[in-house]
Amino acid sequence: MSSTLDLKQLAAELAGAYAKRTIIPAPSSRDTGFDMSDAYSVEAELAHRRQEAGRSTTGLKVGYANKAMWRALKLETLVWAHMYDDTVRYADGSEASLSISKMIAPKIEPEIVFKVKEPVAGADPAAILAGVEWLALGFEIIDCVYPDWQFQPVDFVAAYGLHAALVVGERLPVSPDNIPVLVDQLAKFKVGLYRNGELVEEGSGRNSLRSPALCLGELARVATLPPGSLVSSGTLTTPTLIAPGETWKATVDAPGLQGLVLRVYS
Repeated sequence: MSSTLDLKQLAAELAGAYAKRTIIPAPSSRDTGFDMSDAYSVEAELAHRRQEAGRSTTGLKVGYANKAMWRALKLETLVWAHMYDDTVRYADGSEASLSISKMIAPKIEPEIVFKVKEPVAGADPAAILAGVEWLALGFEIIDCVYPDWQFQPVDFVAAYGLHAALVVGERLPVSPDNIPVLVDQLAKFKVGLYRNGELVEEGSGRNSLRSPALCLGELARVATLPPGSLVSSGTLTTPTLIAPGETWKATVDAPGLQGLVLRVYS
C-alpha cells in the first residue's frame, strides 16, 4: 500500500456516504498514491463490515470490461467488487420493480449474468461456459457518492464498485447441447435499451471483452469465483440515469435469452 489515507476510516466514510446519500471527494483526488491495492483493501473492509451486519456475498460485479479503455486508464485487466444477498433480486419471469429511494443518482446497465457451478478457467469460451450453471439478462444498477460521477478505476473499486442492485431476468440453463450456440451468440448478440417505450441505446455482447463469456474467463483469472457465485459481466450500453416512474426494458436477439422489464419507483 502506498496511500497515506487510513483505509478502514475511508471504508467507514464511504459506507456512511451511501447510507446518508451524501457526496464525498474521491480517494484519488485526496491522495495520488491511492492505488489499486489500496482500493481492494477498502472494498474488502466494506465486505467485512457488511458481513458483520449479517449480510453475505453472492458473487462479483465487473467494471471496465471494455479493453479499449485499459491503456488510457493504465489498467492491466478489468476490476471487480462484491454483490450481496440484499442487493441481488430475481425478476418474476421477465418483469421486476425496484425502489431507488435510498440511492443518490442511480444509473442502469444491461448486463449478462452468470451463475458459476464449478471452477472456470482458460480463454476458450466453450470451456468457460462448461463451468456455468445458467446465464440471464440482468440490470445492474450503479450509484455514485463522488461529485458529478467523476472518478478513477481505484475510486470505483473502493466504493463497492458502485454496485447498488442487480436484477436478474429469466435464467437460461447452460448444457453441453447449447454451449456451441451460446459461444457464437454471446460474441455478437444485440441488446436494445428502452425508457418508457423509446429506444435509448443499442449495445452488443462485444462490449464486454468481445464476449461476456470471455469476460467471465478474465475475471476468473484475477479473482476467486467459488461454485454458486453470481457474476455480472459488464455493461453492454452506456450507463444511463434512471428516475422514479420510469419503465426500462432491455431486448436481446440471442436465442433462448429473454428480455427484461424494470419498473422504477421511489
